[in-house]
Amino acid sequence: MSPATSGPLPQPGGPALELLVHGVGGATPQGMLGDPRTVRVTGDATAAVYRRTEDADAELRPDRARGRKGPVPEAYCWSNLTSGDGARALWLLLLPFMVVNLAHWMRPATTGRTRTSRLYGALVRLIALSLTVLFTAAACEVALDLTAWQCAGSARCSRESSWIGFLSAANDGWWSQPGRRLSLAALVPAALVGLLWYLSNRTWSAYEAQRPPDPTVTHARTAAGGPGGSGERDADSPVTVRPALGRPGFWYGRRLVARLRAAHTAAGLLVIAAAVTGAAARHDRSAGVRALEAAGWLLEGVLVLAGALVVAVVLRRGRSEDVLDNRIDRAVVSRLPGVSLVLLSVATVYASWSRPGWVSRGTLPGEEAFRVIAVAQGGLVVVLAVAAGVLHLRVRHGRTALRGLGGPAVALLACALGGVMTGGVAQRVADWLDGSGTPGEGGGAIPGPPVLLSWQASVIPVLLLLLLVPLCVLGVRTWRTARALGDRVERDYPDERPDRVRTRRIASIRARAGLTDAAPAVIGILCLATLLLGAGAVAGAWISAEVPGEAFDRAHPLVEAAADTAQALGSWLVGLGFILFVTWGRRAYQDASARRTIGILWDVGTFWPRAAHPFAPPCYAERAVPDLTWRMASWTSTTGGRLVISGHSQGSVLAAAAVWQLPPATRRRVALLTFGSPLERLYGRWFPAYFGPEQLRGLHRELHCWRNLWRHTDPIGGPVRLPAEDGRPAVDREALRDPVVYGRTDTHPLPEPVLGHSDYPADPAFAEERRALLERLPPALPRQRDVDAPPQGSSGRSSG
Repeated sequence: MSPATSGPLPQPGGPALELLVHGVGGATPQGMLGDPRTVRVTGDATAAVYRRTEDADAELRPDRARGRKGPVPEAYCWSNLTSGDGARALWLLLLPFMVVNLAHWMRPATTGRTRTSRLYGALVRLIALSLTVLFTAAACEVALDLTAWQCAGSARCSRESSWIGFLSAANDGWWSQPGRRLSLAALVPAALVGLLWYLSNRTWSAYEAQRPPDPTVTHARTAAGGPGGSGERDADSPVTVRPALGRPGFWYGRRLVARLRAAHTAAGLLVIAAAVTGAAARHDRSAGVRALEAAGWLLEGVLVLAGALVVAVVLRRGRSEDVLDNRIDRAVVSRLPGVSLVLLSVATVYASWSRPGWVSRGTLPGEEAFRVIAVAQGGLVVVLAVAAGVLHLRVRHGRTALRGLGGPAVALLACALGGVMTGGVAQRVADWLDGSGTPGEGGGAIPGPPVLLSWQASVIPVLLLLLLVPLCVLGVRTWRTARALGDRVERDYPDERPDRVRTRRIASIRARAGLTDAAPAVIGILCLATLLLGAGAVAGAWISAEVPGEAFDRAHPLVEAAADTAQALGSWLVGLGFILFVTWGRRAYQDASARRTIGILWDVGTFWPRAAHPFAPPCYAERAVPDLTWRMASWTSTTGGRLVISGHSQGSVLAAAAVWQLPPATRRRVALLTFGSPLERLYGRWFPAYFGPEQLRGLHRELHCWRNLWRHTDPIGGPVRLPAEDGRPAVDREALRDPVVYGRTDTHPLPEPVLGHSDYPADPAFAEERRALLERLPPALPRQRDVDAPPQGSSGRSSG
């Protein structure tokens, strides 16, 4: 039953709106609305609301609205937020940053344990900082070590690479001294850090700077007794604890992003300064020049203090979600990157000081940094797993992925992905500079990259071999499940004549759709194997100080052959991955369709705000959620009508997040229709603190009505598992039949396709449930003029 609505007496009928929100992969307003002639109602080229041209001013023509069978359809298109212009191809460089940012939001749901929750967030931010350090160190390895130190210091390599001839030590020019070569080469990693800072700052301004609706203004409007309001006490008052996604500042994290951007930029610059300073200081300590030795000690000490300050800034308390946190830590933002840039400049001047007789041999001092980073990342992930386990034990739920260890697992995968990407670049550059030689095995023009990178590449074939076991098990289990589902498929079509081929195909699709639920087990095995093999790689590199092929040179012939094979195959796989990565990025830059494919990855990974890594791709929801919230609040306030927000796939997650942000008086005029929704199946299991059972149950209680459509053949969407309570029916409708018709009929003379995750509105149940939701909403209220509300209707800008 509908709750009582105070205020003006309701009118029969009245305006009704369906706000459609598409899912991953992008969509066009013409396709969503089923009409080639559309008009943009509000928004811009990046994200906008569209209507059919004939519906542009539907609210002003009530006579036509009475003859309409359904609500006025309206489409919100947000696909350009993740797959717009070619510059988004650069976001591939930020993939590990995006993955580690996800780990922050995978915190287990808990009650109490505030300190443990804060520790969890601080640990994820430290892991994110280590990735920035790793990427900068890899850039230093390529530019400073392999190019300026090794190749320019080798007569053979510099002769074969004529483009660095002016740096060659054999030319005895001004740049021939190692310190000056390092100072010049430092411009490359410094430019990379600058690019990351620029992308973070630019994307914030373009995507995330949209302020959410001010709850005090919205609530005051509805509480005054206007359309959509009831004059009741607002449930968002300070005494009411709101769920995280419903807090005013959840989708606006300017202060934290600015703080982390400053800290990570400073960390990158300090890593470069340390690489340049360390080589020069080590030489000065062996050369016995007192003044330069003292300057080196002093500069290294200042760099350590600056690094400690960066860590302290990262460890500060994270997001403030209860209010719109629009403040800025001015001292941190303006001074920390500037101070680090000054220290880098001082380091280059110090390293460029004339040091006759200084010759670069072997590898650049500081090779141990990669081992220290790997050990630190492994230790942080283990401590993070302990913290997540403690939080999960407080509030257990059987559906939570990996028993609450999803965050640590994803953080480990981010570190592994960062290691593969950085190691692949270093090894490819080393192979290119070394010509026909094999870096690390002697006899080449240069010594090659750190041996740890070769060890890490060597474990990749072993890891892939280990993964074959669970994948084979899954394959067998899926085959057996498909065979067992045959009878159930035929029972779903009792009036149809069975067809073995047709039944087998439908059952196979259902079985494969169920593989999504097995993903946590596979990821758990992958992470455990990665952690153990990574630890073995670090130990092997530290103990032997040689590449695997050399370390096992005197072992049993079988072991020696296995080590050589693993090293060669691992190097080949890393090189192949690097080539595919560059090729994919280049294609995405030039081809819009490829860019949309990559955009699917961003659709899923960049839903969450940048709470751990400021260089991650921007959060499109910080633009999309306020857009949807504003549209629903302003339309219901202006018209007093009823609204159904229909979200497909990822669009259902956006719709739920937007509904959470609405004030209660507005939420009473809004119904939620989700289909193909991953709200419980993916988000509820992997992000239990935000979409867990209690959170979804709370949304069900706060909403006037909610209905969810799903299919057994859908590999992404599923039921939300919310039963009937407090007079509200269960959210889930029974699973839709897919295909709609089993065999050929007079109305369906051709075989119907198995739709899986797509085309839910084609099912007759969709229109039926939408009509039922509108009927359960309170009738439209008398329309009153609201001078503060934006006009509802066409902006006069046609897109079709």
